[in-house]
Amino acid sequence: MQQSSKDILTTWLAGKPVQSVLDAPSGGGWLGRALGPQVVIDGVDLYEETQPGYRQFWRHDLDRGLPADAGEYDLVAICEGLEHVGNPLLLLRDAFTHTKPGGIVAVTTPSVWYPQARLQYLARGFFPSFPPLAGKVVPGTHMHITPWSYPQLWTYLKLAGFDRIELLPEPALTGKHLHERLLVWPARIYCRGKQRKARTPEEREFWGVCASDAALLGRHLNMVARRPA
Repeated sequence: MQQSSKDILTTWLAGKPVQSVLDAPSGGGWLGRALGPQVVIDGVDLYEETQPGYRQFWRHDLDRGLPADAGEYDLVAICEGLEHVGNPLLLLRDAFTHTKPGGIVAVTTPSVWYPQARLQYLARGFFPSFPPLAGKVVPGTHMHITPWSYPQLWTYLKLAGFDRIELLPEPALTGKHLHERLLVWPARIYCRGKQRKARTPEEREFWGVCASDAALLGRHLNMVARRPA
């Protein structure tokens, strides 16, 4: 996970009433170090070991959701994990179950909606960072198998029961090339047209974010949402 992505998420979390966290996958434990000892944090990972400062740890396959005996948390963080699982809706629905009412889910994952990714898909049939895996399917190698865009992840979060969905802009990974800023205009015009015709506030907000640089040009998605109180 890029440092800029970590900074975006931890800056957004600063000042939020987060006292308990489930970090899934916990990986090398960066989130625990970033949040500090004032937060109680538990970890879930299939391939990494428990990290210092984590209260409890489960060695668990996220394709099967979250551990049933985990409790409820102020924050469930799925950082750089959703692209690795084949059952993302199961994982997000379990995240909803283990998030306290009014609590937060945070998801970070690569985006495939920016123009360079669409051009590569047009030319090769595969998105950047999501190569063909014939002869390379080896558990434990962090294979990228499920690509994400803002509209797709928004839909999955809604299906899981979350609301108040936000996309956190990451300027360091947005609009790297001039040709991308030019190529994105047809999509931006389309999204703005849909926003003008929106019939509900939710629909208007959705299309407004779709038309933003963060959604159209960002190479990475940092999204947060709430479980209704």
